[in-house]
Amino acid sequence: MVGVLHTRGGKESAVCRGSRRYSLLVGAVALGALFLAACGASPSTTAAPSSTTAVNPTAPSPSATTAYAPIPPADRSPAGTAGAQPTIVVPPPPAPSQLEVSDLITGTGPVAQDGDTVEVQYVLATYSAGKVIQSSWSGSPFSFVLGAGRVIKGWDEGVVGMKVGGRRELIIPPSLGYGSQSPGAGIAPNDTLVFIVDLLKVT
Repeated sequence: MVGVLHTRGGKESAVCRGSRRYSLLVGAVALGALFLAACGASPSTTAAPSSTTAVNPTAPSPSATTAYAPIPPADRSPAGTAGAQPTIVVPPPPAPSQLEVSDLITGTGPVAQDGDTVEVQYVLATYSAGKVIQSSWSGSPFSFVLGAGRVIKGWDEGVVGMKVGGRRELIIPPSLGYGSQSPGAGIAPNDTLVFIVDLLKVT
């Protein structure tokens, strides 16, 4: 576990890790409720880069510290359009027990590596809710240090290797998410998380 989770306006990000338990929005979790100045990050209004290429989605090559499988083609969300909020589709059960990752849009910019500060937009849905429960697109982009343990493990492992301008879907099992804890509305104990992450910036 890491240090105390930073908050803004009494609200916390779903992807941040608390010192005693994973934390989600304090109070209600809803679309448009996020203002992601969490985990010590400073939100910005940087727009998604336009130099992106839609591809036939496949799993990126895992780094030496990650292990994941591609999302089966039938379970992937549509690629959508770079710079616009994606549509996320929760696959039918059973949920995978391993992290699954596929690039929906391949970026052309710098590659995100451990130790980099990355700025992203994201949408979150869960297997238990069967729909989107959270989106940064209604507020500001979210920044965090990749590989520093400031977000759930599924993010630290799944975002590595993305290129700026890219869009990646992550299906995260409970072991790399919130485990047996329910951090807030829309996320059940032992829930599987479905994220679509757009990488805006790497520094």
